[in-house]
Amino acid sequence: MSTIALPQSEPTVPTGPARKGMTTWQRWGLVLLAPYAAVFVVFVVYPVVYGLWLARHPQSYVNLVNDPIFFGSVVNTLIFLVVAINLKMAVALALSGFFVRANAWIRWLSVLFILPWAVPSIPTILSLRFMLNPEWGIVNQTIFKLTGADGPNWLNDRWLALSMAMAVHVWKSLPFWTMILIAGRLSIPAEHYEAAGVDGARTLQKFRYITWPALRGLYLTSLILSMIWTLGDFNSVYLLTGGGPADLTHVLATLGIRYLRLDQVDLSMATIVCALPLVLPLVYFMMKRLSK
Repeated sequence: MSTIALPQSEPTVPTGPARKGMTTWQRWGLVLLAPYAAVFVVFVVYPVVYGLWLARHPQSYVNLVNDPIFFGSVVNTLIFLVVAINLKMAVALALSGFFVRANAWIRWLSVLFILPWAVPSIPTILSLRFMLNPEWGIVNQTIFKLTGADGPNWLNDRWLALSMAMAVHVWKSLPFWTMILIAGRLSIPAEHYEAAGVDGARTLQKFRYITWPALRGLYLTSLILSMIWTLGDFNSVYLLTGGGPADLTHVLATLGIRYLRLDQVDLSMATIVCALPLVLPLVYFMMKRLSK
C-alpha cells in the first residue's frame, strides 16, 4: 500500500488588522466641513475665549458687584425665571388641552395663535412699545375714551414695566411650548380616555391619572429648556423697556449689552460669567434627563 507524502506548509505568522486609509468620500467630507469648522472657530470659539480672557481679572468682578444695577438685574432675572417661565408653561399646558380638540374653528384659531411666535421679535415688540406709550399709545387712548381717566405710565414704573416685559415674553413664546405639549398629548392613546370615560372618570380625573403622568417628563424637560433659553434672551426686555426706567428693569442678558454699549467689555464678560451658576445646573439637569 503506497502512501503519498504531502508537502508541509510553512507556519503562518499572525498579523494585525490591515490599516485602511481614508476613502475619497471621507476626504471630500473633511474638505466640505473645513469651512464650517473655520467659521465656528473664528466667530464662536474665539469670541468666547477672548471674552473669558478679558474677564479674568478679579477687579472686573469687584467693579461689577459695586455697580448698584447688578444686584437689581440678578433679582429681575430670578423673577423672570420663577414667575414668567412657570406661568408660561402652565398656560401652555392648559391651552394644549384646548387646541387638541378636533374642531374646524379651533384649527383656524390655532393659526392666529401661532403668529406671535412666527413673526420676528423686533417689529412685534417695538409695536407693543408704541402701543404702551403713555401719551399717544393706543392702550391709554382707549382707556381714556372708555373711562375718562388717564391710563398708567406702563414703562416708567419698575415693577409695571418688568411685568409688561414678562407678559410680552409669555405672549411671544407661548405658541411654541403649546405645540410641544400638543404633540405630547397626541401621543397618548385615545383608548385610555375611552376606558376612563366608561368607568365614569371626569375631566379632572382624566387629566390627573392619564394626561399628567404621560406629559410630566416632557413638561419638566420643556420647563428646564425654557429657563436655559430665557437666560440668554434679551429681546423682551431690551426692545420693550431698554432696561428703563433708570436701568431698573435690566436682566443679566441686557445688562451685558449695556456694558458693551458703554465700552466696558470686561464688565460685560464678567456679567456672562456670573450667569453661569444659573445656567450650568440647568444644563446638568437637562442632560441628565435626556440621558434617561
